[in-house]
Order: sequence, then structure tokens, then C-alpha cells
Amino acid sequence: MAIPNRNINYPTAIKYGAGRIKELAEFCKANGIKRPLVVTDKGLAAMPMVAEIMADLKQAGLKAALFADVRPNPVEENVLAGCKVFKDGKHDGVVALGGGSGLDVGKLIALMHSQKISVFELEDIGDWWTRADASLISPIIAVPTTAGTGSEVGRAGVVTHPITHEKKIIFHPQLMPKVALLDPELTVGLPPKLTAATGMDALAHNLEAYCAPFYHPWSAGVALEGMRLVKDNLAKAVKRPKDLDARGNMLVASAMGATAFQRGLGGIHALAHPFGGLYDAHHGLLNGIIMPYVLKANRRKIEKDIVRAAAYLGIKGGFNGFLKWILALRKEIGIPHALKDIGINTKRLNEVAAMAIKDPSAGGNPIQFTEKQYKALARKCVTGDL
Repeated sequence: MAIPNRNINYPTAIKYGAGRIKELAEFCKANGIKRPLVVTDKGLAAMPMVAEIMADLKQAGLKAALFADVRPNPVEENVLAGCKVFKDGKHDGVVALGGGSGLDVGKLIALMHSQKISVFELEDIGDWWTRADASLISPIIAVPTTAGTGSEVGRAGVVTHPITHEKKIIFHPQLMPKVALLDPELTVGLPPKLTAATGMDALAHNLEAYCAPFYHPWSAGVALEGMRLVKDNLAKAVKRPKDLDARGNMLVASAMGATAFQRGLGGIHALAHPFGGLYDAHHGLLNGIIMPYVLKANRRKIEKDIVRAAAYLGIKGGFNGFLKWILALRKEIGIPHALKDIGINTKRLNEVAAMAIKDPSAGGNPIQFTEKQYKALARKCVTGDL
């Protein structure tokens, strides 16, 4: 096989370890941030952990402020509100803190606060990212409190369009955080249901990156080990929330998934994005429910790869064994079997299918499903017909 031209990007500085949140002020100063805007969601902002982080930053002499007007599925108005706070406070950098929503909004505020264009003009299409004035983008330090999205190592953020309800992926190379601070102690308070849902998001990233039909052996290897870490640690993290080893390994698996998916995502995300936008459902939970249906639909293209992955993960039975493992893991950690179990019905399948086929993730699926095929697949996800 002739090796095609590829651009490989793994530049994030990752600082891993329990208790390393105490080094946050040092990382800010090292990256020229004197007036950080800490961006998180409302639920997290009310927790003692955030008050302690803010106190530590201020004690270190940094003029830090907090912005927490962030929805679980972020919308443009969250970004615009944050940009106003950033400019009014004369901030010079962002500490993005939280799950995917806090991380994405924080990154987009750092990108958009002084741009003259709409955030949607920087959607991940062709070279649209060049429309931004790169000199106006502020440095970002990302601190995840969930092990799921891996946005702390990514060059994109997701925001829902107010009219179409489509989830738009906004891209710029300088959205890559200067530092990703992975402290497992910050994830200990995450409830079991959210630990499970975000963990399935991490698994989906690794699995789809591994199955994407593009030449990228670095990502394939990272994704394979990421899946192993999920297999060995997700159920432990759900059942024993204070297990720092399990929590830490899941944080690493999450970052690995987002590092790997520069190879591509696929049908799981192509369906999860429209279902999330239309029903305001949790992204990781959607990925966990949708996963086995898309895996089975892709079987004829990915069976050899999944057999190899199963062998590496110590799963017997090849493709069937791998599928059974996913179903057993979902059951063990409380992920429902069908979208109907979380209140989603079949009334909007035409919209879902139309949005799925246009979703950027669809291009990385091993099989290029038609709109009709996406509709049939979406129906199975809703009804539980595996």
C-alpha cells in the first residue's frame, strides 16, 4: 500500500497527576496569562472545588474571574456572553474547566472575543478557519473534570446553531490548549451516571478513530490502547468513585480518544449530534446507546479490524465477542439499550437522517451510508432493534 501524504498533530503539553490542580497558577504564568477568565458550567461553579481554584489563582497574584453561563449543549449565546465578560474584564487568557461544554465554550471564547465574524463562519469546512485573525486568539489552559470528550487536547469546539439546531464543529489550529491539566482528584465527585455516560463518549472516540478508513497508524495505535484503558477502568470508576487509579486511567483514555480522532469519527457521532441538537440529550449517553447499532451496521467493512482489537483487549469470540462486550459493559454501568428509554421517539427521524448525512463525522464512517440508511439505523437506535 502506498502511504499517502498525512499531517500528524500531537503537540499538546499534558500535565498528569493527582493534586496537580495546585500548579494551575504556574501554568498560567508560564503561558503569559495574568488575567485568566475561568469558564465552566453553572453546576460546577457552585462546587467548593471551583471556589478553591479561584482562591488559589488570586493568591498567586492573578486577576481571575469566573464565567459559568454555559448550557450542557452549548449555544451561540453562551459564547457571546462569555466574550463580553472576557473583553469587559480585560482578560488575556482562558482556563477552560469542566466537561465538554465548559471546555468547548472556554476555547471558543478564547477564539472569538475580538473577531469580527460569527463563530459559525469558522465551522470545520475546508479552510474556513483562515477567516479568523489568529493574532487575536488568546491562550487556553484546559482542565477536564470528566473523562469523556477529550476536548482538552483538541483543536475544535462544538456549539449548537440557534435556527437549525445542528451541532456545528468550530475549528482553528490555535484552539489547541497550551496545557491540558489532568488531575483525577477533580473527577471524584462526578456521579456514577455521568461517569458512565462520559466514559462511553471516550470509548466512542477511540472506537471510531480505530475504525476510520484513513491512513493514520499513530491514531490507530493510540485508539487501541485507549479502548483497553476503558475496558479495564470504566466499570471500576463507576462503581468505586474514589478509585484514583481508575479515574486517572479514564482521564488518559479520554485524552487519547480525542488525540486519535484526528483520523476520523463516524456514524455514532453523525447520529448522536442531531439527536443531541434536536432533543437536548447528553452527548456521551447518546454515543453509548447508539454504539452497538452502528458497530453492527459497519460489520462488513470493519470485521477484521475489530477481530484484531478484540485479541488485543483479551476478548474472545472475534467480532461477536467484541459486540457482546460492549453490550455487557453498557448493562454493567447502567447505559440504556434504546433511545426510547431516555424519552426519544421516532417522530423526527427524517430530520435526524438529513442532519446525519451532512455531519462532518459521517465522512469518517467505514461505510458511506445514504440518508435512507441513516433513517433506518436511527429508527433501530430508538426502538432497540439490534
